[in-house]
Amino acid sequence: MAQRVTIFGGSGFVGRYIARRMALQGWQVRIAVRAVSKAKFFETENFASQIEIVPCTILEDASVANALDGSDAVVNCVGILAQDGANTFDAVQAEGADRIARLSAQAGITAFVHVSAIGADADGASMYARTKAAGEAAVMGQIPTAVILRPSIVFGPEDDFFNRFADMTRFSPFVPVVSPSTNFQPVYVDDVAAAAQAALLGQAQPGIYELGGPEVASFKALMRKMLAVLGKRRLVLGLPLSMGKLMGSAGETVQAFTFGVVPTPITMDQARSLAKDNVVTGDFPGLDALDITPTPMDQVLPTYLK
Repeated sequence: MAQRVTIFGGSGFVGRYIARRMALQGWQVRIAVRAVSKAKFFETENFASQIEIVPCTILEDASVANALDGSDAVVNCVGILAQDGANTFDAVQAEGADRIARLSAQAGITAFVHVSAIGADADGASMYARTKAAGEAAVMGQIPTAVILRPSIVFGPEDDFFNRFADMTRFSPFVPVVSPSTNFQPVYVDDVAAAAQAALLGQAQPGIYELGGPEVASFKALMRKMLAVLGKRRLVLGLPLSMGKLMGSAGETVQAFTFGVVPTPITMDQARSLAKDNVVTGDFPGLDALDITPTPMDQVLPTYLK
């Protein structure tokens, strides 16, 4: 009988690539998502018969337990960049991760992959970093055999990083960049999925893996690379971190008064995150330990930014 993996957040950017890889391995894949409609694209895949989509909120025990029923392995890809109503950093990235791991352990599931992020830090400046660290600790406390993946900025056709700024160039003569000297180590989405696949297939030792691509570059340099791929000339406007925090504070105030109708371009928490480089530290194994060769940005960006 084929094994079944439940992927929480499986319709998201990283989750869909993990789902595709595991389906091609012959596994049955259960996609646990808040909005089933957002996973309908799986119906057009050639492995659609191996995909099961179930509604799930990781804020409730019963919902998570239902999604786990009959599963042999679990992947948690759920994460947020900004809080929205009941979906706070604590509720999603700390308590949610703990709930999934706790109920998985109770179900006897030991094959567990948790997608975290470089920058996870219990003493971090941002709530994002602190709750990512809390989620990791909760997972390892419940399932010591878990594999935790910490990617840097993830890029690929559906990303919300390069695509977001590329869209900006359609109507703006400049690209604003908060904390332009902050370094990133962008990693290709399918390389992250390959790492998750290796863990699910028992090819990775338990513990933390930091995932970064072959190139470290500043925020400003990444925007210039994007513009070169697009063939556009735009001013890359570097803004100090203090300006980013001011923008975040003002944006959140406007967002609150408009009940979310007017979104903020950057939050205070995101600005705080930019104070620290988002690169592999070398304190943990990486893609090389999983026999995965990191994919260069130049090999992928032109395939979707143009």
